[in-house]
Amino acid sequence: MIGCVGNDFIARSRKSSAVTSESILAFIAAVLSAALAVAAVLRNRRSGAAWWFGFGMLGLAVDSVLTGICLSLIGLEQLAFWQEWALILKAFLIAIWLGFAVTYSRGDAGESFRSWRILIAIACLLPVAALVGFRGDLIQVLVRPNSTGLWISFSSPGKIVNVAILVGTVLVLMNLERTFRSAVGTMQWRIKFLVLGLAVIFGARIYTRSQALVFSGHYNSLTEVEAIGLLVGCVLLGVGYFRSGFREIDVYPSRAVLHTSITVLLVGGYLFVIGVLAQIVARYGGATTFQLQAFLVLVAITLLAVFLLSEKIRQRAKRFVSRHFSRPQYDFRSVWTQFTQSTSSAIDDPTLCAASAKLISETFNVLSVSVWLFDEEKNKLRLEASTSWARNAVSDDTIEFPAIDPGFAKMRKAFDLEKVKEDWGRTLREITKTQFSEGGNRVGVPLLAGDRYLGLIILADRVNGVPYTVEELELLECIGDQVASSLLNLRLAKEIMLGKELEAFQTISAFFVHDLKNAASTLKLTLQNLPVHFDDPDFRQDTLRSIGATTNRINQIIERLGTLGGKLELRPSAVDLKVLVEQAIENLNGMPGIEFAKEFESLPKFMADSEQLRSVVTNLLLNAREAIGERGRIEVKIGAQDGWAALSVSDDGCGMTPSFLRDSLFRPFKTTKKKGLGIGMFQSKMIIEAHHGSIRVKSDLGKGTTFQVLLPLTSGKS
Repeated sequence: MIGCVGNDFIARSRKSSAVTSESILAFIAAVLSAALAVAAVLRNRRSGAAWWFGFGMLGLAVDSVLTGICLSLIGLEQLAFWQEWALILKAFLIAIWLGFAVTYSRGDAGESFRSWRILIAIACLLPVAALVGFRGDLIQVLVRPNSTGLWISFSSPGKIVNVAILVGTVLVLMNLERTFRSAVGTMQWRIKFLVLGLAVIFGARIYTRSQALVFSGHYNSLTEVEAIGLLVGCVLLGVGYFRSGFREIDVYPSRAVLHTSITVLLVGGYLFVIGVLAQIVARYGGATTFQLQAFLVLVAITLLAVFLLSEKIRQRAKRFVSRHFSRPQYDFRSVWTQFTQSTSSAIDDPTLCAASAKLISETFNVLSVSVWLFDEEKNKLRLEASTSWARNAVSDDTIEFPAIDPGFAKMRKAFDLEKVKEDWGRTLREITKTQFSEGGNRVGVPLLAGDRYLGLIILADRVNGVPYTVEELELLECIGDQVASSLLNLRLAKEIMLGKELEAFQTISAFFVHDLKNAASTLKLTLQNLPVHFDDPDFRQDTLRSIGATTNRINQIIERLGTLGGKLELRPSAVDLKVLVEQAIENLNGMPGIEFAKEFESLPKFMADSEQLRSVVTNLLLNAREAIGERGRIEVKIGAQDGWAALSVSDDGCGMTPSFLRDSLFRPFKTTKKKGLGIGMFQSKMIIEAHHGSIRVKSDLGKGTTFQVLLPLTSGKS
């Protein structure tokens, strides 16, 4: 849409387009952006983030071409047309750059992308909706009185698109900051210029979009800021490319970083600085020196970002405060609190070592911190964590070396690695090469827990190469001792856990051994009675049935062994307790010399695991038989008791002592039998409680024992 004021201006605006110095600047930025896109993709073809970056830089190149066209002397209709397409492209680029920001150098890139996929999809659909629904109505070109510039005014849909671009740009910068702040040491150094270059590019866009929202539009010349921003950003990106080739690192950012983001601070502080600079520039020429104004704006952004990201500047500021206010070099309480918080959740050696390396790097301003642990079996040191490179990016033959030199194992305090003349010192210097010539001497900190040697921490590439003070070396030794103690505790905890796992396996295995023992006892009784009653057809039939039932029981035990797990698994079905108990008694085949007394009341069927209950009944009957010896009486009762199915098994055997009943009866591997495993009652109690029932016992030493089992007659009873 075009608003016209003054025929002379319209006539001038309809002249053929001419390339200006401003448009040439935009075209140069477009060429650099496209070149960086191609270089990044060719360098890292297998990286998804590299393709996101490539498409994003190509999009910025096209956008810069549109900016160059708009900065040329073109007609009003053409300007409105190209400005509208530029706005749509800017909105669409947010989706691409958001995809890059949430996947670049992320160890969990897939998970990170999935958590942002809905927002990325919305960012893709918004420009499409604006193009389809409001094409031709997003932008209005006006000619203001007493002005030689064209004013780009935005309609309500255009303002919404501008808001989306501004919010999306802030989200992109917040995610890049999140990645940068999660990296430490040389890994942070490698990606610094890439993050800084993109911060300048998107910082310029935050400025132009905020101006468009504040004033409901902007002069056409304002887009030159974006061209300058892209040009400066490409220079910084080029430095990053020649520095590290856009290589990625693996970091796992914490969500807490977003809550302490400095991006919002940059955006707010940036607008404040812009206002001050605009007043300064206006005094020296106003709108006619807008190019100088844009340059000063970008310089302000760059200087602010460099100050916040530069380790050297931050270290010098810290030293200035320390020197002039005479405070201790380190707040030991703060350091110790940070160490405790960062290592308290570590559950293995790699996690603990990575957290320790990061803390040391941030505390002492050291870019390269590596933690080496001693492998006692191989008598070697192996790299466990490093701030210089990702652990999986180093081949095994470059991270291990023999550690058999007696002088190496005798190091008890922090030492200067450059001064070690032995072979092991030369080997360590070769595999921990410095990346900066001015990083100072490398320092080693042994990890000792008492007389046990656990490993070594090596510090290299200190910012500005500042020598370590006595206070710092003592603090490093203290941290090393704490790391060693934590490592030893983790290893002891692991050994205890393995012991518990073995104990649990032995306990569960003993359950099945006990069931097999009961089945074998049943077969043994049958074989003992077989010669005496072999001529009796009924006995032979009962014997075959008993052998078949016992065989099925053994097969079921084997089947359960195949699904062995830590939790008892029930297979409920309708159970007739009377039939189940009679079958268990019948399987024992009479037991010569034993008198059975049965008192069974009718009970309704209820839901339970019949095989597990049969195991309990068989165990109670065998225990009663062994308690009475060769001769005695066993009484079995079944009845209802207040809505519960009650089963009791009594014998007139030897009984048990009160102390055994109280302390040992239902505990595993506790038994009074000479050949017992001490598993039967423990397993029986587990089975009954899994059915939401209970088991009770009453015993008098020398008189006998009664076990009572209560099971719910309804599945909902507990």
